[in-house]
Amino acid sequence: RVQVAESGGGLVQVGGSLRLTCVASGLAFADRTMGWFRQAPGKEREAVAGIGRYGSTAYVDFVKGRFTISRDNAKNTLHLQMNSLKPEDTDMYYCAAGWKNIYGLLNPRSYNLWGQGTQVTVSS
Repeated sequence: RVQVAESGGGLVQVGGSLRLTCVASGLAFADRTMGWFRQAPGKEREAVAGIGRYGSTAYVDFVKGRFTISRDNAKNTLHLQMNSLKPEDTDMYYCAAGWKNIYGLLNPRSYNLWGQGTQVTVSS
């Protein structure tokens, strides 16, 4: 089975931290561009961060300095360390895998495999 699956979401207070994990199965993880996206009810899915096959990273302005994306090719896992969380970060977070980063790390067009999401809720 070819899939990516997210975990690590939860309920945290403002200023708290969470670490999301995405486990990839049935694909050559090291050859994939990977990214994190998020979506809240009534809003469009938006990019959070992306990481290329060779470790290059990109972040949307809103999370720069607070979130860190990383990958562990030996374990076929992707992570998103989220610090200094704020209520505006409340969203369903999705892991995505793509090929060649054709449209950029933060463009959903670069991705063709999506997880089911993990909920992040930041209370005020």
